[in-house]
Amino acid sequence: MSLPQPARVLVVGDPYMPLSAYDDALAGLDGAGLDGAGLVGAGLVGAGLVGAGLVGAGLVGGSLVGGSLDGKVELSTMQIDEVAFAPPRTDSERGLREYVGDPAEIVRAVAGHDVLIVHGAPVSAEVLGAAPLRLVCCARGGPVNVDVAAATGRGIPVVNTPGKNAEAVAELTIAFALLLIRMVPRASRHLLEGGGFAESVFEGREFFGREAPSLTMGLVGLGHVGREVARRARALGFTVVGYDPQPPPAAVPGVEMVSLDRLLARSDIVSVHARLTPENRQMFSRERFAQMRPGAYFINTARESLVDEPALAQALEQGLLGGAALDVLERTPPGERHPLLSMPNVFITPHIGGATAETLARGARRAVTAVTDLLAGRVPANVVNPEVLRFQAAESTPA
Repeated sequence: MSLPQPARVLVVGDPYMPLSAYDDALAGLDGAGLDGAGLVGAGLVGAGLVGAGLVGAGLVGGSLVGGSLDGKVELSTMQIDEVAFAPPRTDSERGLREYVGDPAEIVRAVAGHDVLIVHGAPVSAEVLGAAPLRLVCCARGGPVNVDVAAATGRGIPVVNTPGKNAEAVAELTIAFALLLIRMVPRASRHLLEGGGFAESVFEGREFFGREAPSLTMGLVGLGHVGREVARRARALGFTVVGYDPQPPPAAVPGVEMVSLDRLLARSDIVSVHARLTPENRQMFSRERFAQMRPGAYFINTARESLVDEPALAQALEQGLLGGAALDVLERTPPGERHPLLSMPNVFITPHIGGATAETLARGARRAVTAVTDLLAGRVPANVVNPEVLRFQAAESTPA
């Protein structure tokens, strides 16, 4: 695998991960396998993308600004400003999920480029066919906005950035756990609804909680996020048990692996970190909640479709569970309020698990590293369609 030189690279920013998130990563191209002919030497990143005049003209609609990187790379940018998406027009577009922008605009912008770096922009078969692409980098864990099958058919490797948000989601999970065991949601709601404050030295008797070293946390899923949660939970003194339908290749330090039935029976807190598959959709059902310890807490910072939400609401209403903290919810019809939002023993955030500056920076670094690897003749990490690599290797092998 290799890239032509100069390699033409298009970076597409979006409202969640704007072009400015790539500043440091692109600056890192200097001296990172480019023999000194990096971005800084070309005057494109020293003052950031904005300072270099690259973002101002990188508009929705595909207006591009390019810059020569001393003959190694030519960089173009495009910024999608609106949190909206064009209705799909083609079969490929209908297969994409969780994207922003208009595929037609990306088609116009990508023409002539060798590498496409995106986060939330749509990469349909039409986009892939509009340029001689050698690499697509998607700076997110699951490239659901990329037609990977179409890329494979064209021999284009697609790179993603798995685990880039693991630290951020793990921190939020631990925050949820501490909020729940210390009764913070109930105590806060008590005040918001007019409850007394500073009326007695014995305040707090209604909100007695527990401390981490006396409790067991059960982790369902021990991938990137689950491992980070386990490390932090152990540091706080939790006993940690884990279950994963696909056991991790190496033992997770300090985590006792058990069956799901055993985990539910033992855990004071059950936290979900499993990847959604057709087989585990709504794996947390009425029957599973009934298996949990009376008064246990439930946390979901993974995918909403892993949970039967009416069953969760029922378990909370009946007092089977002590409370829940959720960063994801199924969408309700327009104008309807989700019933879990009104429950006093539920704490909900609007999908902020990975919403940190560090998460964006990690995604940008990994995407740009894939470009530097290819420029240096190395195979990038995290290629989601490795069959393309095998085909390329077979083609390059002398008969």
